Amino acid sequence: MKYRVFISAAEPSADAHCAGLITALKQTGCEIEFVGVGGPQMAAAGCELLENITGKAVMAYNAFGHIAYFYGLIKRISSFLKNNKTDLVIVCDSPAFNFHVAKAAKKLGIKTIFYVAPQLWAWAEWRIGKLRKYCDKLCCILPFEQEWFASRGIDAVFIGHPLLDEMDADLSQYRKRYVDFEPGKAVIALMPGSRDAEINSLWVPMQQIAIRIKRKYPGVTFTAAAVDEKRKDILKSVRVIGFKGRYEVGSVASTARQADFAIVASGSATLQVAAAGCPMVIMYQSNKIIWHLLGRWLIKTKHLSLVNILAGKELVPEFMPYFSSIEPIAETAEKLLADRDALAQISGELIELTQPLRQGNASEKAAQIVVSLLSS
Repeated sequence: MKYRVFISAAEPSADAHCAGLITALKQTGCEIEFVGVGGPQMAAAGCELLENITGKAVMAYNAFGHIAYFYGLIKRISSFLKNNKTDLVIVCDSPAFNFHVAKAAKKLGIKTIFYVAPQLWAWAEWRIGKLRKYCDKLCCILPFEQEWFASRGIDAVFIGHPLLDEMDADLSQYRKRYVDFEPGKAVIALMPGSRDAEINSLWVPMQQIAIRIKRKYPGVTFTAAAVDEKRKDILKSVRVIGFKGRYEVGSVASTARQADFAIVASGSATLQVAAAGCPMVIMYQSNKIIWHLLGRWLIKTKHLSLVNILAGKELVPEFMPYFSSIEPIAETAEKLLADRDALAQISGELIELTQPLRQGNASEKAAQIVVSLLSS
């Protein structure tokens, strides 16, 4: 029997997750036609895209300008599901968009998997009823999420983090010892994120921080990480006078393994950097008015970055959000670079912290859940 599965991924990271899931599903032998909205990695894996939307991925502070676009896209998706027999819908991350996709599926009686749990434990817990209504199975990628959602009536399962599937099980190779480390020769990774909005708000400040560090430690080198060639070209085109660095396209994990230290945009990339045992400073920008009116009151967690939420403490410095001066960020980075013992300690703790996420074969586990729902 041949099935049709519709997949919705609105961001580059979700595009990567879903591409891995498609590949894993093909290996099960189950005959599936994949249709959806996503990005180039899903398309390469064999998904027919109604539209490539990952370039439209937005953060809260600039989302309003995209409302009309996404509203129209949701109507198109609803029409497709209504007019084309679909056996299962998979939505990945981006709950603000994908709750609408799941709602459309539910109206038509189509089962829906949420691949990557929405972070309702951090904010917007009032939406748990909506998730319970629209979700038939929830795949959690953080260890504590299964119990949290299950206790609220959601059929949830922890599968591990798909971004860490590529990491070797031998953790000893990742820990950075810093025995002979000299801050003046440090390799520093700059990771401004995969969304255009993140790059627009963080890339210039990151270069400014790099320039300041370079003044104190002239021998340091910088590697700017980009998720694809398009974003590498964007990074190269927006260069602050005085900044010198190399540009690399590839996985965050491989870049972090080669670095002594990193300055990272908040998001899933921080977990890959942590899994590589690379100490970091985390940055995030927000609209100041929206943050003070809403954000600071909605978010429940003491810390905002995933690394520190999992650690239950500020294991790595986070500046979330920062609004103006880069001085505190640069000063913190310089102090850490000068303390090899602190760097070694942080490296070890980061590896231990991410070990529970390294379940291995997260995509394969998700694929088995998909096949089970299809066959039932």
